Amino acid sequence: MSRIGRMPVLIPPGVEVKIDGNLVTVKGPRGTLSRELRKELGVSLEDSKLIVYRRSDDKLSKSLHGLSRTLLANMVKGVVDGYEKALEISGVGYKAAKQGNKLVLSVGYSSPVEVTPRPGIEIEVPSPTRIVVKGIDKELVGQTAAEIRAIREPEPYKGKGIKYVDEHIRRKAGKAGKATGGKK
Repeated sequence: MSRIGRMPVLIPPGVEVKIDGNLVTVKGPRGTLSRELRKELGVSLEDSKLIVYRRSDDKLSKSLHGLSRTLLANMVKGVVDGYEKALEISGVGYKAAKQGNKLVLSVGYSSPVEVTPRPGIEIEVPSPTRIVVKGIDKELVGQTAAEIRAIREPEPYKGKGIKYVDEHIRRKAGKAGKATGGKK
């Protein structure tokens, strides 16, 4: 039995869970999320706990058991607390600004790059070198942050680009200088 899959998902007060076959809908103070589980799995609600179970013990069911439980736990956490990813911009002249709903990035291209967030995603720019992506869906928050990072990935020589705040860029040594006894 999957150690993660058999753990129940605790439902905090103020969160409403509705199960319709394999469609699970979670409604909380920040919004509503829904996800359809695969037919190999089932889900039940027992005294404010969500329990994911397998219908059979084949390999696919076993591999989906822990994943599905974690996805449901992320939904519950998202509608209660929400998720956020912070990005940092480094480089001379590189900056971010917010114009209406759009994020405008000046990161070394000939023209600024505009990013329009998906519905349910909020982008904040607390300073010109910092971007915060917020939302209730963990998957969407991570995907949006990855797309913003991909606009100008950090390069290994000077570290210029857009990186996650907790990300460490492995730096490479630059070109070696001229040897001291060579031709001039």
